[in-house]
Amino acid sequence: MTPVLTQPHAQADAPRIRDDMTVEVALSLMAGARVDHLVLCDGDDQSTGLITLARLNGLRNAPTYTDRIRLRDVPEA
Repeated sequence: MTPVLTQPHAQADAPRIRDDMTVEVALSLMAGARVDHLVLCDGDDQSTGLITLARLNGLRNAPTYTDRIRLRDVPEA
């Protein structure tokens, strides 16, 4: 699953992270960086998409959520 790419200017301002990061770590990074989205990158550091705080919070509140879910496994909305 690859999240939808957004406008390039939105990606320029966001931290770039690997898509193998867990949701919990991503949420912690977002809080520390005070951002509402992150740019996802693959193992070759190529941008593969964008993940938002709202999307991760929605996932975290789902009954099927576990703290082991990787960003690459986040289902599409």
